[in-house]
Amino acid sequence: MESDILELLGRSEYVPANVPGLLAALDWAPNRQQELQAFLQELETRGRVVRTKGNRYILADEADLVAGVIQITRSGKGFLLPSAAGVHEIVIPESATGTAMHGDRVLVRRDVRPQGYSKVRPEETTGTVIRILERKRSTIVGTLQKGKQFLYVVPDDPRLPRDIFVPPPKDVGRRPNVGDKVVVEMVQWESRHTNPEGEIVEVLGPPDEEGVDMLSVLRHYDLPLRFPKEVLDEANTIAKSRPDNQPSPDEVAERVDCREHLVVTIDPDDAKDFDDAICLKREGKDRWRLWVHIADVSHYVKPGGELDREARKRGNSTYLVDRVIPMLPEALSNELCSLKPGLDRLTKCVEFLLNPDGRVLETKFYPAVIHSKRRFTYREALAVIENGAKKDDAIERMILDAHEMAQAIRRARFKAGSLDMDFPESKIRLDEEGKVARIEKIDNDVSHQLIEEYMLLANEAVASRLMHLNRPAVYRVHEPPKEKKLKDYREDVLAHKVECGNLTKRSEVQKLLELLGTLPIGAALKIGFLRSMMRARYAMEPLGHYGLNKAKYTHFTSPIRRYADLVVHRVLFENQAIQASRIQEIADHITATERNSSDAERDSKDVKLYAYLKAQIKSGKLVTYPGLVTDVRNFGFFVDVSDLGLSGMVHLSSVPDDFFTFDPVRARLVGRHSAGSSVWVTNCLCRSIGG
Repeated sequence: MESDILELLGRSEYVPANVPGLLAALDWAPNRQQELQAFLQELETRGRVVRTKGNRYILADEADLVAGVIQITRSGKGFLLPSAAGVHEIVIPESATGTAMHGDRVLVRRDVRPQGYSKVRPEETTGTVIRILERKRSTIVGTLQKGKQFLYVVPDDPRLPRDIFVPPPKDVGRRPNVGDKVVVEMVQWESRHTNPEGEIVEVLGPPDEEGVDMLSVLRHYDLPLRFPKEVLDEANTIAKSRPDNQPSPDEVAERVDCREHLVVTIDPDDAKDFDDAICLKREGKDRWRLWVHIADVSHYVKPGGELDREARKRGNSTYLVDRVIPMLPEALSNELCSLKPGLDRLTKCVEFLLNPDGRVLETKFYPAVIHSKRRFTYREALAVIENGAKKDDAIERMILDAHEMAQAIRRARFKAGSLDMDFPESKIRLDEEGKVARIEKIDNDVSHQLIEEYMLLANEAVASRLMHLNRPAVYRVHEPPKEKKLKDYREDVLAHKVECGNLTKRSEVQKLLELLGTLPIGAALKIGFLRSMMRARYAMEPLGHYGLNKAKYTHFTSPIRRYADLVVHRVLFENQAIQASRIQEIADHITATERNSSDAERDSKDVKLYAYLKAQIKSGKLVTYPGLVTDVRNFGFFVDVSDLGLSGMVHLSSVPDDFFTFDPVRARLVGRHSAGSSVWVTNCLCRSIGG
């Protein structure tokens, strides 16, 4: 029915009509008016059609209207991620965002200017928000303040430009005090030139009270603390039907039996959900057989069930500093689906035949059953790689072989144009009181690369298979940077007297990244290149992955924690046809949930580090950390403190005893009084500060 409506509105002879007119044009009976209105309302919410004067309907794109999700930066500028296939990102000036908030689904009118006969096209498309289709969230977390005549809440999110007026709260459990963290439900916001109004629905407490910092993050990003009862009931029913915590003989019977293979998992030391496993075996003089096994979540989580609805809603697991918000209940994520050693587990397998250089000669896809022989942590796998295998330990010998093969695949990948953008990550370890005990730096060493290369190989193979079958599916895409951003970045690099070629050529990008790895200033400039790139997302179209230089790529290897992978499993192995419009909705939704989780994970680190640094200041025992100045502006400079995994801006007003002038050509700040002291994009030392 949806296709009938869209086909009618798309006809060249169609004249905008109201509901009665559409009923007649569709040749539907008058008693189907409510049904038609429901379809039109849904299409309007999705941004496919627009209701104009006289309640007449037209296709949105015919009025230069584009629906999508708006991303708003801290400076207030917006970027629309269009829902429609093949439509490029639209830039929304701060003055044109209206009352849209970060993550909202909105309708934007593109700015179309007269072109005449000129072949020159603007480098970016701009537009104006004309309608909010769907609010991402209705509640805001902030700090309660009191004016002379009214209460207001200052939002924690700097992307919300105005304070929220609120009346004195009622029936919220505890009496709020000025300075408390509170949750506000938005009531109305009519214009960006006026303050929104809301009501306090929850009082979280003083910001320095134990637990309030993380509770603020959970509420701000609308992360659930528990699963609905019906979801837990479905998960427990599945688990209890297999009392030995293993699949039944009937479930195993139709699968390829890989239980005798030397299958192992390699994960972080604190991991509980093991959703990938590997096995490598020599086959003849110059052939290797590789099995990549992925937890068969789709066998247990069926479309339309309570588990599926909740998993889709969450989109992915979220890994905060002090807890995990899982996509699936523990009975599945940490138990029945997790590829634990010593237990039979159902998998979806990609089997490869490889030559010694890692080139794929043959690929097979099938459901399998495994019995993992050992669980390795990354540290344990690294010890085997560095120290060698124990005598007569076939599994450790396999780890060594798998390492050699992974490195061969990795070398071929970079030779083919993949970009080396790996950065060390920091992991915060908390004590029993939830305070920062230590901060560990995690390098992307060869043990991580061992698993990473095989997962990339499987993701690419699955994408290739899906494209060959021509089935609508979800792909992982990473579009090339905009040419203007690359030009601006190149000028920045040249300003630091670093040799740099034409960055629209991949070979020049690789050459630059390799050079930056040898320079003291390299890490800062490498961060600058990261900022010039587009963010990866999910899409229905296989647009390829710029960073990996892969034309065919999807996510297949983590169905316990990503809904995208679960959809891919269903489409590939179970031949579940999903409508293209439905696939696009899923892709948009899980892109939004992934970014929401990423922001929440970052903020959870920041609040813990803020408390950690504040405690240092209070104790008087200040610690000096090496810092990297990553950008210099006329108002201050940005510093990345890798030992803390923290970054921020140092405003010039906070730098005492000198006046600095900005040199835009050389990208530096020069002190006027302190003998020509200057701040460059380079290394520096930073004392811990609480701001």
